[in-house]
Amino acid sequence: MAAMVVGVLRRGSGYSSGGFGGTSRLLALSLRRFASTLVVAEHEGGFVKPSSLSALAAAEAVAKDNKISLLLGGSGPALHKAADHAASSHPLVSEVLVADSEALAHPLAEPWAELLCSVQQKGGYSHVIASSTSFGKNLLPRAAALLDVSPVTDVTAVKEPRVFVRPIYAGNALCTVKYTGEDPCMMSIRSTSFSPTNKAMSETKVAPITQVDLSFLSEGKSSWVNLTSQDTERPDLANASVVVTGGRGLKSAENFKLLEQLAEKLGAAVGATRAAVDAGYVPNDLQVGQTGKIVAPELYMAFGVSGAIQHLAGMRDSKVIVAVNKDADAPIFQVADYGLVADLFEVLDELLKIPDKK
Repeated sequence: MAAMVVGVLRRGSGYSSGGFGGTSRLLALSLRRFASTLVVAEHEGGFVKPSSLSALAAAEAVAKDNKISLLLGGSGPALHKAADHAASSHPLVSEVLVADSEALAHPLAEPWAELLCSVQQKGGYSHVIASSTSFGKNLLPRAAALLDVSPVTDVTAVKEPRVFVRPIYAGNALCTVKYTGEDPCMMSIRSTSFSPTNKAMSETKVAPITQVDLSFLSEGKSSWVNLTSQDTERPDLANASVVVTGGRGLKSAENFKLLEQLAEKLGAAVGATRAAVDAGYVPNDLQVGQTGKIVAPELYMAFGVSGAIQHLAGMRDSKVIVAVNKDADAPIFQVADYGLVADLFEVLDELLKIPDKK
């Protein structure tokens, strides 16, 4: 497709190329015209996850008239409820593909990569987009290898259909990259960089739902064992509007409970630095940073967090950053909007006196 479009532009069709730059712009316009995107979506409780709705926003950024297919996998009533939600989730969604199988009920890269490869070969999409969640990071490289293409990871902005911005050096620099390979252009996006659409959907504008033929699925070498998670009423860390994070300065798992009490008062999620996780204060699913979760809440409160470069890479896009640390030279103060040089335990004691959020 791309080679054919370039050929048309070189021959000319009433357009002035203006040299290489003009040809490049015309190629970008043509790619937008022919863009078709497959979004690999995650769902929970019968709804498409917010991170996948952000992936839809990224697909819209590729081309305003993009033809978007949304792929859901799993089994049971929750899958079909999520499919109904997906069908009306975005005006550009033209089709919802549902893969109903027990083999896809859990986020195993092996069967999912096989599914993604089959759907791509049948659909011939120009782009494949997934969110940079644990699932997306696990799936995309394997599927890309099967399709013999190179994925573009952690995209934070779309400049043109094949030109993207992504962070490098632990988020300290932004790099603009151009994908020059064969279709599909596979990319993972940072959900915090793409806001889900708030466009009103017409009641009659509901995308059709199609069942995917899964006769090709083979028995893989990996199998699902179990999932261990904490039962909590607090919001999900990746999507919370307020995040309260603790570092090694809290000194113990027992002291981390003070942070959890504050989070309950504020209706916030709890996060942690890698140092706190490695010390055993909290489980690693609470880790924020380059090797943890990327967050961008309205309010980010950091207690006893020094501000290592790897941690800053995971939270620097937060709207308001509040830091409490007894070390006035801590790097966290360089990115904080509000900083307090004080003993964090004294500050927590005062904050815990505020009334609970209703």
